[in-house]
Amino acid sequence: MLDYDRITSGLVLMVYGMFLKLVIADRVSIVVDTVFNQYRSFDSIALIVASVCFSLQIYCDFSSYSTIAIGAAKVMGFTLMENFDTPYFARSIKDFWRRWHISLSSWFRDYLYIPLGGNRCSKVRKYFNLMVTFAASGFWHGAGWNYIIWGILHGAYQIIGECLMPIRKWFCKVLGMKTESVSHKILQTILTFVLVTFAWIFFRAGSLREALDIISRIATEWTFETFVSGGFLNLGLSYLEWNILFVATLILFMISLVKYNMHLSLDAFLNKQSAWFRWGVLYLLLFMTLIYGKYGPEYSQQAFIYFQF
Repeated sequence: MLDYDRITSGLVLMVYGMFLKLVIADRVSIVVDTVFNQYRSFDSIALIVASVCFSLQIYCDFSSYSTIAIGAAKVMGFTLMENFDTPYFARSIKDFWRRWHISLSSWFRDYLYIPLGGNRCSKVRKYFNLMVTFAASGFWHGAGWNYIIWGILHGAYQIIGECLMPIRKWFCKVLGMKTESVSHKILQTILTFVLVTFAWIFFRAGSLREALDIISRIATEWTFETFVSGGFLNLGLSYLEWNILFVATLILFMISLVKYNMHLSLDAFLNKQSAWFRWGVLYLLLFMTLIYGKYGPEYSQQAFIYFQF
């Protein structure tokens, strides 16, 4: 027997997944590929923009893949686990890994971290277990040192964060910082995003040497040419394309904010709204995908990033 609500919810997720992939991920990939493939030709600002764009690309690319799969499974009557839970709203690296690639993170936790002893041991052994788990996660993505360093960085972030926790609490107390205030939470979210984006440089670079070269240029090549003479237009996108990307990213941000605050997926949230609002959001996503999606004979199709892993 056909379940109209279930099929509709599945189709909404599939449309949203296509929007993430075709409108955002494949568009922002042009900037990422342009800059990373010729990184010696760009200044610090361009490299920072490309690094942030890669954070956006890999999230939209991989979450779109998962969202389409979850939606298709729902249409056919199956329920798959959620794989992403607004990871860039995380307030710490530990929180980030509770929200990012949940299926793989859970697997490494259950079959490597816990069997090694998890946190039911001394602090030194706990930190060792953590580093082994994240190094293995990096190696799982590729045998290159850049992937392994990416994993080790995330392990080190968590260890350093835990070790510095008493100092951070003392610092906040001395300065009178209200740790539960919105401003403090936003600061934590921004700092976490910066750390994650820095680590993504190793993940995107073709090798460890290339990653270190890019980081070196970010630290030294402050010419600001990207800000003058239409420099952003040299990153692969036209003025119109940048505007489309901005609007699409704003839509992503609003949907993610609703999910973060209300703990509802897009289909569950829309089911609670009036019919005009539900269909308005669905048609907006559908038409943006059809009109502004990156596909067609003149466009080089982008495979899902995680197809290579």
